[in-house]
Amino acid sequence: MHDDFPFRLSRRRHLQTALALAFSGSAMPLSMAWAANAQANDKLALPKELRIGFQKSSVNLSLLRHRQALEQRLKTVRIEWFEFTAGPQMLEALSVGSIDFATTGEPPPIFAQAAGSSLVYVGAEPAKPGVSAILVKADSSIRQLADLKSKKIAFQKGSSAHYHVLRAVQQAGLQWADITPVYLAPADARAAFERGSVDAWAIWDPYWAAIEQALKPRVLVTGQGLVNNLSHYLSSREFAERYPHLIQLLFEELTRSDSFVQSNRTEAIAIIAASTGLDKAAIARFLERRPRSPVVYLTSQMLEEQQRVADNFYQQKLIPKAVRITDAAWLPPAQLSKTIKEKI
Repeated sequence: MHDDFPFRLSRRRHLQTALALAFSGSAMPLSMAWAANAQANDKLALPKELRIGFQKSSVNLSLLRHRQALEQRLKTVRIEWFEFTAGPQMLEALSVGSIDFATTGEPPPIFAQAAGSSLVYVGAEPAKPGVSAILVKADSSIRQLADLKSKKIAFQKGSSAHYHVLRAVQQAGLQWADITPVYLAPADARAAFERGSVDAWAIWDPYWAAIEQALKPRVLVTGQGLVNNLSHYLSSREFAERYPHLIQLLFEELTRSDSFVQSNRTEAIAIIAASTGLDKAAIARFLERRPRSPVVYLTSQMLEEQQRVADNFYQQKLIPKAVRITDAAWLPPAQLSKTIKEKI
């Protein structure tokens, strides 16, 4: 055991018990759990700063930022927020230690793990297959997935759109070599799509909702039946192991943000529109397609699904090596053996 490990063996059970109860929904509020364990565990500490990465699709994080709940609950911690255009760019920052906590779709952490990153999965939101689409112009000759053969498709490399395109190609009975991928970040991909230099664009909300309002493209296919579009929460392993209580607090407040979306839709639309710079009509459309999204710890089913995504990318030679998702999975100590070890 390393000297700086956040739990002393003789005192570890106190925190495990609190986390297990919190996970089951029957625990006292986490701030009270901290107080109850403070004397029993002198390493139950807070970082000096918490740097959070988010993107325009990060509804729960955007609302958490606006609500300032972290700033209110963590008065001694400096909270910093950093916006990224897509998941791959965010995880690059996480990998080099520029941020501590982030959320992306399924593929970005797979690409990061294949590249040697030491990031870990700490939680997830439920599947959202309906919030992504492959778009074509209204007058395009592309009418079915098989028509994508020999066509140029724009998308962010290593993003959820990357996997959406892969699954669409496979559904059509095509090979990856049958299409021409054009790797572009969302803003550049939209520009290429609008000027006609690509034939199709694979994209997620709220970018999809924004162009839907402006250009009225035709939806070739959504993610339904092709991809799950889980949102994963990630951190460095060191951060997760040192501050598991902080991960739990984040999940509590993120889930409260999701409840706010469900019960205060008009206000949530206004907040997210202001945060993203997109109009309210686009955000309203985005939230119509977005299901309830509480944040939970990893489950065996989530790990298995992520492994299938990783295996598919590797079999198509789109990542340089095979990865084992459980190597990058993390849970609070009380949940670790229960959920991960049953599959190892």
